[in-house]
Amino acid sequence: MSEENAADTGVDAAATAELARLRGSIDNIDAAIVHMLAERFKCTQEVGRLKAEYRLPPADPARERDQIARLRELAENARLDPAFAEKFLNFIIAEVIRHHETIARS
Repeated sequence: MSEENAADTGVDAAATAELARLRGSIDNIDAAIVHMLAERFKCTQEVGRLKAEYRLPPADPARERDQIARLRELAENARLDPAFAEKFLNFIIAEVIRHHETIARS
């Protein structure tokens, strides 16, 4: 909500300022997440190239299970829903496997 809209709806200026501050923090965190994901995918691309070179399968179910368990524990310790963290990691793993399959075919 812009400050003009807040004034039109009678929202307190301090509340509007706090909302803007919080949204700025969210925007910064989102940018950091995108950059961290980009770095993660750079590493997984290298893994994919190694797997292709040595004819290893694109997926590693044991590694994936270990990573999911580790991430669930991290989520619990951070007071984040472990089921959400697992869904997020499963989404990333699926994309990594897709990349590894593409690399193996090339």
